[in-house]
Amino acid sequence: MPMTLRRLPATFPANLIAPVLSAALGIVGLLAGSPGAQAAEKPAFAPMDVFALEWATEPEVAPDGEHVVYRRMGFDVMTDRRRGNLWLAAADGSGQHKLTSFDGDESGARWSPDGSRIAYVRSAGDTDGAEIFVHWLATGQDARITQLPASPNHLRWSPDGRRLAFAMQVAAEPPVVSEQELDKPEGAEWAEPARITDRLYHEADGSGYIQPGFSHVFVVPADGGTARQVTSGDFHHRAPAWSADGATLYVTGNRAEDWEYDYRNSEVYAVDVATGRTTALTSTAGPDTDPAPSPDGRHVAWLGFEDKEQAYQVTRLRVARPDGSGVVELLPGLDRSIGAIAWAADASGLYVQYDDRGRTKIGFTTLAGDFTPVADNLGGATVGRPYGGGSFSISRTGVVAYNLTRPEHPGELAVVRGDDLTLLTDLNGDLLPHRALGAVEEFWWKSSHDQREIQGWIVKPPHFDPDKQYPLLVENHGGPISNYGERFSPEIQLYAAAGYVVFYPNPRGSTGYGEEFANLLYHNYPGEDYDDIMSGVDAVIAEGYVDPAQLYVTGGSAGGIMTAWMIGKTDRFRAAAVIKPVMNWYSKTLNADNWFNYFHVRYPGTPWTNPDDYLRFSPISLVGNVSTPTLVMVGLDDLRTPPSQAKQLYHALKYRKIPTVLVELPGASHNIAKRPSQLVEKVGHIVAWFEAYATEE
Repeated sequence: MPMTLRRLPATFPANLIAPVLSAALGIVGLLAGSPGAQAAEKPAFAPMDVFALEWATEPEVAPDGEHVVYRRMGFDVMTDRRRGNLWLAAADGSGQHKLTSFDGDESGARWSPDGSRIAYVRSAGDTDGAEIFVHWLATGQDARITQLPASPNHLRWSPDGRRLAFAMQVAAEPPVVSEQELDKPEGAEWAEPARITDRLYHEADGSGYIQPGFSHVFVVPADGGTARQVTSGDFHHRAPAWSADGATLYVTGNRAEDWEYDYRNSEVYAVDVATGRTTALTSTAGPDTDPAPSPDGRHVAWLGFEDKEQAYQVTRLRVARPDGSGVVELLPGLDRSIGAIAWAADASGLYVQYDDRGRTKIGFTTLAGDFTPVADNLGGATVGRPYGGGSFSISRTGVVAYNLTRPEHPGELAVVRGDDLTLLTDLNGDLLPHRALGAVEEFWWKSSHDQREIQGWIVKPPHFDPDKQYPLLVENHGGPISNYGERFSPEIQLYAAAGYVVFYPNPRGSTGYGEEFANLLYHNYPGEDYDDIMSGVDAVIAEGYVDPAQLYVTGGSAGGIMTAWMIGKTDRFRAAAVIKPVMNWYSKTLNADNWFNYFHVRYPGTPWTNPDDYLRFSPISLVGNVSTPTLVMVGLDDLRTPPSQAKQLYHALKYRKIPTVLVELPGASHNIAKRPSQLVEKVGHIVAWFEAYATEE
């Protein structure tokens, strides 16, 4: 049955920051069931339940607003991997079905302008990579329309529906150092030839070595044919978007002579589809991305900011004429980064996505800057910890489709028509209503450092007894320029099911609270975010249901940094689990896949010009103070915080005879939770370590 919720009237104060869609809170009881009178009869969320989770991503609403195609995600228990297929749902909630008969991976669906076809990307076979396919709604038939040397991305239909634009990597020759030729005997098994690079950016966490080449934009007939490269030069071009007349493609790139070292900058370019002639629309010293031409051809919108080389800057929305003149910034009072934009069909304004205090929202702004809230609780596409994410799309009739999450369920497909919010899916209705989940509560406190208001969340164990005292587990988020929020997290639920009160804070440096708040870590990380978290721990203890003698702390990436920093500052925690940390900024910034991104903005200068600060803010500088039993964990294929960083902590603690253990996950990149078995294994090791150091009753 469709679940339709009326939104309550929402007010929106002058500063443009306010909660919206308060009626969406009612989804808790409808979709996943809330802990209540019958909760004691239900089992808690368990490790194997992770494999049964499903979630909706990439919602794309049809031009007439009557259907939504989306990517239905889940975990394959046999292959231990994520999988995604395209499904088609009626926007009135009357039903859904799988779009194709294909059983492999499908993604990137886009409706044709007349709504008769859907273009998408799917794996074409074990050796053929990914290709573009088109699905005809009337006949249910699918056809492969490309034969490409690399995987396509960012599909976009031309306004007349006759062509598709996409981006794709075009291979380039690697540098040659030696041209020596050797006579290899027939049948001999020699070592692989050397891999040679001369690029600043040459590897990426999760995918490894980046083959030499450049991302270019192509156009292919929608009925199949030869893909024609439109952009040119030894530059990257991404995110193509068609002009209203189909003569121009707007792209993001950096065609400056020194583009490789000007890596924080990008521009919006207009590319003539017929000739490839490329003209820059922007010239701001900073990132200009995500071009979006208006449907009436009168404007181009994009996202960006003038780079001040800070730790964090709010991403702004700008609109100009098609030639780049007459630039106007919309929503200058919205002190939140805009993550995605989409034009209304009548070109009267744009829909925008942004994070606000642990929730992701959608709003609408006219070209005059009048703002209206549209939707709340966007997300649930990042299954692991409670990070943001998600996406939305708009029909010509004003129907908004997006993935909606709450702490009780991952992303479900939802549509908004005017004041009506309708849930189209209940992907976890066979699982989560039959589990007792830990209740998630918003929690505010004041930092001991400067009395700033800090936000976080408390998750209580299933079957919580207010008369008991529970151990407290602090979960620090990564980034650190990121945020946790009111979103479903299997990891958090597994901790709660193990009997812990879980506390996850958004200390200074977190996004969704404005530029000044996030930028407090500029040249100061870790800093007073430590005070924010410890003040929060004391505030939770003051609630009365936490045993102050049973405190535990963990976190991954920047959360691992903070965890290592905390146990170097205090001995209040009985045990810690430091996951994929940076221990030494001097070596990290010259060893990670994104090594060059840190110079100047994280700390002044570079490691060789300012070694004192790079060491002063490194947790390894505090390791001599640590007395807390500490588990250290890292993926062996982690290129973001390489295993050598984790080993520095493990070896130092081992040398000092502090109880410690090193857990290395084979094949895991920085995203340990990418494979469900490793998500579960991560939690299992942490809980077992904490239990080993629990106090006796």
